[in-house]
Amino acid sequence: MADSFWSDADRHLVRYSGAGRFVPEIIERAEGSFVYAADGRRILDFTSGQMSAILGHSHPAVVETVQRQVAILDHLFSGMLSRPVVDLARRLAGTLPDPLAKVQLLTTGAESNEAAIRMAKLVTGGHEIISFARSWHGMTQAAASATYSSGRKGYGPAAPGNFAIPTPNPYRPDFTTAGGDLDWRRQLDFAFDLFDAQSVGALAACIVEPILSSGGVIDLPPGYLAALRERVHARGGLLILDEAQTGLCRTGQWYAFERDGVTPDIITLSKTLGAGLPLAAIVTSAEIEQIAHERGFLFFTTHVSDPLVAAVGNTVLDVLETERLDARAAELGTYLRKGLQDLAQKHETIGDVRGRGLLVGLELVVDRETREPADELGTAVTRRCLELGLHMNVVQLPAMGGVFRIAPALTSTTAELDLGLEILDQALTDVLNR
Repeated sequence: MADSFWSDADRHLVRYSGAGRFVPEIIERAEGSFVYAADGRRILDFTSGQMSAILGHSHPAVVETVQRQVAILDHLFSGMLSRPVVDLARRLAGTLPDPLAKVQLLTTGAESNEAAIRMAKLVTGGHEIISFARSWHGMTQAAASATYSSGRKGYGPAAPGNFAIPTPNPYRPDFTTAGGDLDWRRQLDFAFDLFDAQSVGALAACIVEPILSSGGVIDLPPGYLAALRERVHARGGLLILDEAQTGLCRTGQWYAFERDGVTPDIITLSKTLGAGLPLAAIVTSAEIEQIAHERGFLFFTTHVSDPLVAAVGNTVLDVLETERLDARAAELGTYLRKGLQDLAQKHETIGDVRGRGLLVGLELVVDRETREPADELGTAVTRRCLELGLHMNVVQLPAMGGVFRIAPALTSTTAELDLGLEILDQALTDVLNR
């Protein structure tokens, strides 16, 4: 049966990951923090699916909601409204500071970023978009044009007016203070001097993640977001925050931007909002929505305002609130980072541990002093982890080597985190001793 499965996969599936590799396991089911392979093997999921399943797999409340809702109301003409949609819009707005009050419910992160960029262009009259050189915002046209970490080559011209600015990476600083730390203020001045030299004066928006995930789990330095917003507003643009992976309690707060006290003009949500199901949203102010409406804002898609996933979104909010998973993520994040830092005492190849809450980055290096990237080591450790029963996700970018994105479910137990740490320790030991 397995031979037939893989031959059918080879014969019929488009290879869509760039490298073209699929995880060499047939997954039959998933529950909580684990996925189960066809041979019965249990694999600890340290990435919450695609960094999405914040309540774990097949959470009972989500299962009950899907079973109930699909039998009542699953999909409608996109111009029709249902109670789950309006309830979720009201409740989402209630989790966010003023003036964020107007919500559009969509499906994926790329789609929500597409809608946000489209709205910003219409409202400002500009077309220029700024994003980080390590950014990932999606694979549709405007989102892909604002994505620089990978996937730009071979597809023809990107949307005009897109600009990359340096990513403020404290572990690999390009602008430094006298003490060798990242001088992000000087870096930001340089970035906007360069942008101003190229801009035609038509900035629509700057779109960034508060913590770059695919960029290597890079947390923006405190103060950076406020300074960025000031520069963007001074040039007539809007600040869009992509909280696909950081939103809804993963970082130990409901939203990552709360740490900085910086409210965006538009926030986009996706992965964590549906807890693994295709649900996304943009949230903006009534003022911006009014201007967009007056100018004929059009983002009418097949699955906008679908009631089934909106009902799931309401259930996700229920669980986050009643189980206080923001506080839980903060506690578990502290526990996980302590465990990873203990591993760093044992394994010299661990160069950096970073992140917030249950979004943690672990960067591997050949040498801690030079910080030379360990390009092949990350792949080897990932493979060995899987053999030992742990699924890890490694981001491999030029000049950065291997960075593990560790994002367990917010419902994880300390015993499950201990198991993941134990397997990672064993995998590092096995690979380094070969």
